[in-house]
Amino acid sequence: MKRKIELLAPGGDLDSIKAAIVAGADAIYCGLNKFNARNRATNIELEDLRGIINLAHRHDCQVFLTINVVIVESEFKALAALLNNLVNSNIDGVIVQDFGLFYLLSKYFTTLKIHASTQVTTHNEGQIKFLSKLGVTRVNLSRELNLEEIKALTLVGHDNHIESEVFVHGSNCISFSGLCYISSVLEGKSGNRGRCSQPCREQYLTTPEGMSFPLNLKDNSAFNDLEALYAAGVDSVKIEGRVKKFHYVYTVVSAWRRLLDDFYNSKDSSTDDADLYRVFNRDFTNSFLQGDINKDMYIDNPRDNSAQHYAEIAGCLTDEGLDQVKKELHDTKTRIIMTVKDEIKELSIAKPPIRISFAGESGGPLKVSVAAVDSCFELSSDATLVPAARDDFSRSGTSTRQLDHENLKQRLGSLHETEFFIKELDLTALQEGLFLPFKELTSIKKRIIFLLNGAREKVEPVEIPQLRERSRQPHTSQVTSATLSVLISSRPQLELCSERDIELFFQLPNCFKTDYSEFVELFIENPQITPWFPAVLIGKDYTAAVDILKRAMPKRIVTNNTGIAYAACELGIAWVAGPYLNTVNSFSLLCLKEEFNCSGAFISNELSQRQIKNIVAPQGFKLYYSIYHPIVLMTSRQCLVHQVEGCDKSRIDEDCLQECTRSSSVTNLKAVPLFIDKAAGCYHRIFNDHNFLNTEIVSDLPGMFSSFCIDLTAVETETKQDGDRARLIERFENLLRGDSASRLELEKMIHPTTNAQYRKGI
Repeated sequence: MKRKIELLAPGGDLDSIKAAIVAGADAIYCGLNKFNARNRATNIELEDLRGIINLAHRHDCQVFLTINVVIVESEFKALAALLNNLVNSNIDGVIVQDFGLFYLLSKYFTTLKIHASTQVTTHNEGQIKFLSKLGVTRVNLSRELNLEEIKALTLVGHDNHIESEVFVHGSNCISFSGLCYISSVLEGKSGNRGRCSQPCREQYLTTPEGMSFPLNLKDNSAFNDLEALYAAGVDSVKIEGRVKKFHYVYTVVSAWRRLLDDFYNSKDSSTDDADLYRVFNRDFTNSFLQGDINKDMYIDNPRDNSAQHYAEIAGCLTDEGLDQVKKELHDTKTRIIMTVKDEIKELSIAKPPIRISFAGESGGPLKVSVAAVDSCFELSSDATLVPAARDDFSRSGTSTRQLDHENLKQRLGSLHETEFFIKELDLTALQEGLFLPFKELTSIKKRIIFLLNGAREKVEPVEIPQLRERSRQPHTSQVTSATLSVLISSRPQLELCSERDIELFFQLPNCFKTDYSEFVELFIENPQITPWFPAVLIGKDYTAAVDILKRAMPKRIVTNNTGIAYAACELGIAWVAGPYLNTVNSFSLLCLKEEFNCSGAFISNELSQRQIKNIVAPQGFKLYYSIYHPIVLMTSRQCLVHQVEGCDKSRIDEDCLQECTRSSSVTNLKAVPLFIDKAAGCYHRIFNDHNFLNTEIVSDLPGMFSSFCIDLTAVETETKQDGDRARLIERFENLLRGDSASRLELEKMIHPTTNAQYRKGI
């Protein structure tokens, strides 16, 4: 008997959830109207969640709730209320991005199963071990990984009691998830808050290669890779699409259900993916899975490709032919919609009814029978029934405490707060005029709730701790005790920082050559330099990065990758959480310090002054903030110049990663250029036209930060620096000493710049 792989479907709204159920999903992931990474989806209301869970469970389908955004400080009270609700529901798991939420779940809400979201960007074994320490039971692996990488990480996951989940159908992001800030910077809509406006899908000025949608990838489809995914040990295959309509969900889930069932029954795996082309798609690719990252993964049209696909098959690409295909597809879509509506119309999320019958006579116990839709049980009181005392009778002749219909309805009323409602109270077998102590009725009610809840005790509400704010300098002070830190990326830049009282960070690449001893030697020869590790380190490059740690044994590192954080913690090396770990709240800081011995963290540049000021650092924990840097909009494993200027190679190979150094740009229809940068040993990145400069925070929040960082790595944008870099560093030092003139000098030396995110926040 083959092991079963879970089929995990999207549920953006109630009809989509019902469609996934009737199509044969094993599990559904859905979000509430806040705290989830698909704000563009309709989402569901909290009061509907219990009914959805009941409906799904009656059809042997699990429900996972997405809370996969970063949480700002002001939201923790509402978040705690939600978690206190969830622990007393039958939810099957929660999908999480924020370290603060990981911490709360692992400390205070331990009955909830934790799944790590795709937003956590999990792609190396150290990250899986990091998540294991936080009680994670499942991880969604990065979409950019190939089958061999997935197999290796799944094995590590299983060794650490973590299941693996892989996206197999739906949209492909051009950026690594969780590391995309393009919507946040350009539109003020953060992808880390579920508000991505998808600028990557938009039209740009036509590139030299003749492309108008140069950042638009085809959709992901692993329909023909099931056997390989099974061999890799994958536990769950996930369909993307919480913003899609119910007929789309039904069609895709049904196709995958048939595929899986045929595979389990040892039938030949079907390669007929025709149904997948009948609903929205941008054409399909499985190139990430196959490890063949090539220019054919792009499509110069973000709209539905269905008509084009079927017109090509039929050989009728004329306007008339396309119109006919579109009509046929519309008719097919209409039939699917009508079919699904008919199948889901009887599905209800209304609370299932229960019937409670009472029996007993004076001197005996109260006997209670409870009948639910799919279960029934009986229980008896410990105390015996007695006649109601005369003093308990009102002038009307009825007892205010006797077991009559009104009193029992009142005493058992809180049962309506469960996943059931009382449809009928039957007292025909109960002798009239009897009394039972109130505490006995309360005990019976609790036992009924316990049994209705699957023999689980109710979890009492938890109050999450109030973190105490450390003392800061008065707001009127213009002087800060913070030091200056500088990020560089080459040996010649060391001269800039010699004989200065600054912290010096050195940027390491994403990909390492076979011989990377130059970096080991650099850190051994210059112990004052702090290694700065990037956000993405896959496979052998992660292994090389860990080896650099072991051989150089620096006093401290900065890392944007939790896999390196885990390794540093194991080696006893002090580490600072970098700015791309998206740290935005106090509980994240507490998590990093208590669980991983972290010594400090950069606060995310996505936050506003108002959102930053309420963050509380643990005792002895240093806060960092980058006040000047080129703004990374996205990091991609794909080649970003294929569609812009073209390349002699049609696909990425090892030499591309190690040797290629290119820069280019694309310009959107608002005439804003975005700068593409490919440095040797690094993945492709896109940068904002204007660099980030925030001198205001130094005086806005005096005493809060231990260090302010400036990034001097060389990236071409529209921002220009007048004067040499030594003079630039000196002006930043003066700024931190309270020299009011230095702010204006810096704004003249560096231009144009932006600090829009600091003003608006997320």
